[in-house]
Amino acid sequence: MTADADDQWAPRRAAMVSLIRAMGVRDQRVLSVMAALPRHRFVPGNLRDAAYEDGALPIGLGQTISQPYMVAAMTEALALTGTERVLEIGTGSGYQAAVLAGLAREVVTVERLPELADRARMRFAELGLNNITAHVADGTVGVPALAPFDAILVSAGAPAVPEPLAAQLAEGGRLVIPVGGPRVQTLYRYRKEDGEMKGEALFDCLFVPLVGRHGWPAG
Repeated sequence: MTADADDQWAPRRAAMVSLIRAMGVRDQRVLSVMAALPRHRFVPGNLRDAAYEDGALPIGLGQTISQPYMVAAMTEALALTGTERVLEIGTGSGYQAAVLAGLAREVVTVERLPELADRARMRFAELGLNNITAHVADGTVGVPALAPFDAILVSAGAPAVPEPLAAQLAEGGRLVIPVGGPRVQTLYRYRKEDGEMKGEALFDCLFVPLVGRHGWPAG
């Protein structure tokens, strides 16, 4: 994971990570990756001064980059060890996928908007993140050709767990997903045990809608 050469943003990243830790995230691997990853490279240029504040930011096309705490908490909930193949639904800016790439063996990320996927691919290449592949597709369908996945993270709010994603989760795998209505969701962590999805509610949250065949309709 490579930050800018002059690392002028390092103090802001350190402050961001200190706040995330104070808010309850304890996984040191997650914190270390976020302390090194240049989040300002994933936001529009006019918003770079706000890149390390704990808030969501617009990235265009009606989408956002999630607040740093949310990225950290969702990633921590996956309990990654470094050997996993991870599926992310909702590439957006690419920041969440980049965090996952520092913690897992391979990341497959899916974005329905080609422009966002192209931007994310460029960032991955610039940062040397060679263990991420980005696909343009309906994320609610997953990537059945590459399944199963050890962990799945959904970066958008769903009305329910999409059946294709549950089917593509490996036995013993974890799925982290916001579920609820358009204005408020609850973040859930599911584990697949003996073929059954067993979920636990973590906390309330708010994400842009998960649009697709097994999510919300476009518009």
